Amino acid sequence: MILAERYHDISCGHRVVGHEGKCRFLHGHNYRVHFTVAAEQLDSVGRVVDFSVIKSTLCQWIEENLDHKFLIWEQDPLLQALQEINTESLVVVPFNPTAENIARYLVEDIGPEQLKDYSVRLIRCKVEETAKCSATYSLV
Repeated sequence: MILAERYHDISCGHRVVGHEGKCRFLHGHNYRVHFTVAAEQLDSVGRVVDFSVIKSTLCQWIEENLDHKFLIWEQDPLLQALQEINTESLVVVPFNPTAENIARYLVEDIGPEQLKDYSVRLIRCKVEETAKCSATYSLV
């Protein structure tokens, strides 16, 4: 297996339902999301895939769908109140929006759809909330 990686930076808000500390409040991060794709063999040029493919699929997806948005869990008690204020920037997700769950969602749900036309698969995603704090979801 051969790997290629590219990262993309976005700004995004969230809150973590059930968190014991400050993360239970509405807040945001300048996220850095690392995508790692894998191939069984190199293409005819000698690449896993051109880095522009990662950019135009995975990076573009998070740019369009998550950047400058607010992630909120579909079971969050604040959902209805926030929807009454502003639905334009809310992204309702089926998980509590921790870095771990965001990484898993990108690998399991978004990656396969975005890369379906290429002979690579997203096998790992690292979501940095800060330069010191990150979570990684990996299939291998």
